[in-house]
Amino acid sequence: MESYGLDPHGLALLEAYRALRPCLERLEPAVVSKVRADIADKGLMVTAVDSRIKKESSLAGKLSLKGGKYGEVTDVTDLLGVRVITFYSDDVDKIASMVENLFDIDRENSVDKRKMHELDSFGYNSLHYVCRAPGLVPGADDIRFEVQIRTALQHVWATLYHDTGYKSGIEIPREYLRDMNRLAGMLELVDEQFCRIRTGITDYRRRVETLVADGRLDEVALDGDTYRRYLLLRPFDRLNRRIAALNQAEIQEVPLIQFLPLLRAMGMETLGDLDRMVRERWEDAYQLAVYQLGVTDLDIISSSVALQNLCFAYILRQGGGRAGLRRMFDTLNGPSDSHDILADMICKQAETLKII
Repeated sequence: MESYGLDPHGLALLEAYRALRPCLERLEPAVVSKVRADIADKGLMVTAVDSRIKKESSLAGKLSLKGGKYGEVTDVTDLLGVRVITFYSDDVDKIASMVENLFDIDRENSVDKRKMHELDSFGYNSLHYVCRAPGLVPGADDIRFEVQIRTALQHVWATLYHDTGYKSGIEIPREYLRDMNRLAGMLELVDEQFCRIRTGITDYRRRVETLVADGRLDEVALDGDTYRRYLLLRPFDRLNRRIAALNQAEIQEVPLIQFLPLLRAMGMETLGDLDRMVRERWEDAYQLAVYQLGVTDLDIISSSVALQNLCFAYILRQGGGRAGLRRMFDTLNGPSDSHDILADMICKQAETLKII
């Protein structure tokens, strides 16, 4: 077998590694499976969980440089390495807490490189835990392995720096090193801002939930997120059931998110505006539905029927007339000449009902 020019002590460690390799190959999937299962159980999102067993040639290189510091091969703490790559920097601490509960941590050999704060350290600002997993795999209780936790941007930077930096064996000219360090600072700022934005959005959603729960709808701007929250209140169900009762019809659920651009075009700025339309145009919408469905034998209606007729009534009461209804149909379904016919029909129904 290859000796790699090692001294007798280094060769003995290498032989021990070769004997330990089958155990490492059993330990690797067990550790990765345990990490992935706990991430899923806690509802965390990560971009990747990678692993590797140290190559023999790589270990030989380490032993040739500093083999004297290792009394036995299990003193090498990164024979097995697992890397968890998160989307956000604050998730690093969440994963770290999870790892601390999963494995025995060798605190003396673990290192939090985020606290080093060197100018060019962004890509290496990861958290490195040296761990053991007693009882996980027979014969592996004494094997230490490394779990590295970093963000996606840190991982990208470290990979690029590896490819362009010291791994090439050529010193980088200062002008390029300066540019790389400037880029590292930019990426670190991006990492922080993504985290800050997510925190802000989370706080905003919690505030919206509170306002909606308290009925303070005029304080909640109408947007995609708040509209979805409002739909969770099922605000159109009662009117839908009343309309369905005309023919004892079944209500078929359909998405209502496509109405959001229309509601905005109608001048709705807050959930309060939308809620007032529901309350104030309720009877008009019902009468329109009675006219439309009363002479039919439909036994299935769409869950959008209430909101659609509320919009009809609102547009007509606001003086939008035929043109307003045409714009409504175009907004919901895309422009079509047939929408003129539909708009005329709704206008005639509304005239009969004295809605306009």
